[in-house]
Amino acid sequence: MPAPMISLESLTSRSTMNQLLATATSGACTSSSCGSSAKPDDVDSAIWEKIKDHPCYSEEAHHYFARMHVAVAPACNIQCNYCNRKYDCANESRPGVASEKLTPDQALRKVIAVANEVPQLSVLGIAGPGDACYDWEKTKATFERVAREIPDIKLCLSTNGLALPDHVGELAAMNVDHVTITINMIDPEVGAKIYPWIFHDHRRFTGLEAAKILHERQMLGLEMLTARGILTKINSVMIPGVNEEHLLEVNRWVKERGAFLHNVMPLISDAAHGTHYGLTGQRGPRATELKALQDRLDGGAKLMRHCRQCRADAVGLLGEDRGREFTLDQIPDKVSYDASKRESYREVVARERGDHVAAKSEAIGVVKAAGSAGSLLVAVATKGGGRINEHFGHAKEFQVYEASASGITFVGHRKVEQYCRGGWGEEPALKTVIAALEGIDVILCAKIGDCPRDQLTEAGIRATDDYGYDYIERAISALYAAEFAAEPLTATA
Repeated sequence: MPAPMISLESLTSRSTMNQLLATATSGACTSSSCGSSAKPDDVDSAIWEKIKDHPCYSEEAHHYFARMHVAVAPACNIQCNYCNRKYDCANESRPGVASEKLTPDQALRKVIAVANEVPQLSVLGIAGPGDACYDWEKTKATFERVAREIPDIKLCLSTNGLALPDHVGELAAMNVDHVTITINMIDPEVGAKIYPWIFHDHRRFTGLEAAKILHERQMLGLEMLTARGILTKINSVMIPGVNEEHLLEVNRWVKERGAFLHNVMPLISDAAHGTHYGLTGQRGPRATELKALQDRLDGGAKLMRHCRQCRADAVGLLGEDRGREFTLDQIPDKVSYDASKRESYREVVARERGDHVAAKSEAIGVVKAAGSAGSLLVAVATKGGGRINEHFGHAKEFQVYEASASGITFVGHRKVEQYCRGGWGEEPALKTVIAALEGIDVILCAKIGDCPRDQLTEAGIRATDDYGYDYIERAISALYAAEFAAEPLTATA
């Protein structure tokens, strides 16, 4: 007889996890799913052990596990035309922004507080708000303190790569096995349009010379990480008219040098952010343009499509930020780590993931068996857990999936303005939601009212809550089957 399920009601009051508990405990556990590692067939076992609980390196893991960034590294050694490092800013959700700069001791206190209250936490990252490798002493001290107190948490950092080669050995010695490098060019002519200056070897460099040095250091750092067996994710910012075509070449270069993932992100450009690009009118790409470029990159370095371009102090699942719950003034001066919630959460997730993977595999089989050349682009309102469990009016983003002859694939997300506030729908917000969902065929949500459904229909977008709380892929396979005359799966919540 299987072991009794562990109730997450006692672990967290978050509605996402309550839903996970309800679905995970809705029936008996089968030998094929309970405790399953859910390892994809195309992933090496050693690699899977590194990425299975990392929400950035595994698309599947981001449904279940959370990350935390601590803003301990404010100093930076390059200037990017798309960056303006802001402090004490709670209203902007983008890299380089933080509400509090922390010392290593303060960071440890905050990490323990979050780990005690957010059982989904699996990863601690340092992503600035400057550069983690340039502000190295603070980065190193933070990692050392946290590793002593919470030895099972994964450590990772993000860097522009300029100072990275100087610290690869120390990263390996501290068991940091995930590093993200932002690489926007391999041609200094392109780089000179993105980086006004760099500071290297006690000197400031500008123009082509700066871009050439940065490129050489980035490639060296990537090669050194690969040689050490440290997984690398490459972030690239898509800047229309500057590097969008060039990113095809970047993808080829980083794949040849062992990059595990390539994450192509849209430029965030707004004059209110005070960046050079924002102030000079450089536009960011539309969602359809970003997807088109990502589709062209298929077959190169493996793509990450679920990035949320997190703040330097982000806390929680990707797509949510609970950072305001854990500011220093809300955390006791002395906190002790309690591992029980995280351990119990993992036991429940192991069961749920096994069932999800089985359902996903079956759903993909149905779509492939349809033998159709048709495709559907589906936007899903979800709080996590791989389920359709968010009300349309409460969604601040939609996850986007594509169903086609090749199966069901996660292709990105669309951030939107929340439509329903205080129980009432906001008509101007609905217009912005419709605009953000350009190209979407169907919306799946836990609940939707008649008014927004009718307006979406007028805009050519179907919306349904018929599959509320079902697995995302199972619902999509049913939609696809109905659209293209295949035999649908029977939905089970």
